[in-house]
Amino acid sequence: MKQIQNIAVIPNLTKKDAYSTTLQVLSRLKKLSVQALMTKHYQSHFQSSDIIFCDTVETLCQSADMVLTIGGDGTIIHAALHASFFHKPLLGINTGTLGFAAELETDELDMLSRLVSGDYTIEKRMMLHIEHHTAKGKREFRAMNDAVISRGSLSRLIDIDVSLAPERGYICSYRADGLIISTPTGSSAYSLAAGGPVVEPTMKCILMTPVCSHSLFARPVVFSHHSELSVSASCDDETEVYLTIDGAITVTVQKEDTILISTAQTETEFIKLKDRTFYKILNDKFTEKGRQL
Repeated sequence: MKQIQNIAVIPNLTKKDAYSTTLQVLSRLKKLSVQALMTKHYQSHFQSSDIIFCDTVETLCQSADMVLTIGGDGTIIHAALHASFFHKPLLGINTGTLGFAAELETDELDMLSRLVSGDYTIEKRMMLHIEHHTAKGKREFRAMNDAVISRGSLSRLIDIDVSLAPERGYICSYRADGLIISTPTGSSAYSLAAGGPVVEPTMKCILMTPVCSHSLFARPVVFSHHSELSVSASCDDETEVYLTIDGAITVTVQKEDTILISTAQTETEFIKLKDRTFYKILNDKFTEKGRQL
């Protein structure tokens, strides 16, 4: 694989041990003769002439050979949107709670030397493209994990209709708390908690999982990655409906709105330093989380 010479470092300093871990990472990169890049947002925290500070995260990702995050899964998901746009591979170091998407733990920083030797592989993951069509126009989003249609604070079910687009036919309707449309990567997140299937993240498919559906026969559905889903949702006038992208972006959905969900043209590339299967990660992470609880 390509030898890494420049690394964009994106830490989430709100996470426990993230600051100290970032200092260790920067020190190791310097010893490996790898140039570290960060945004100016971090300049007051890491004052060093060895770091190149960029004005924006877009410039940061465009200038680096890869992106390295220090934090939890949310930090990785946020960085993935920028890294994938510039076709830069991503590596996560976990200082969060579960860190399911992270490749390294804080006691495994010695493995960073493999980035210089080229002793790593690339694993590609599909993303979702979401279009929210309203009377005022269209907004577009990308998701690493999922798009969720859900009700507001009132405990009332919402009506959700799903069809294949464009005009390929009605699929189903739900009266439910919500609906999760996820990638294989997102199958181990909210979708799993709602009873969805576990799907190997390198697969290409789209998962649909209802949330607390008021039906005896509501089941998760797996679609081909070539599918485009059309979703509409409504409720009474006192209950709001929301579209949430990767748990970070939320917009209000009106009765007349249409949400189109398909496979994004861009993929996220994850750097793999360890020889372990997805199922090994799944067992280790959830077993570890169970011990902590």
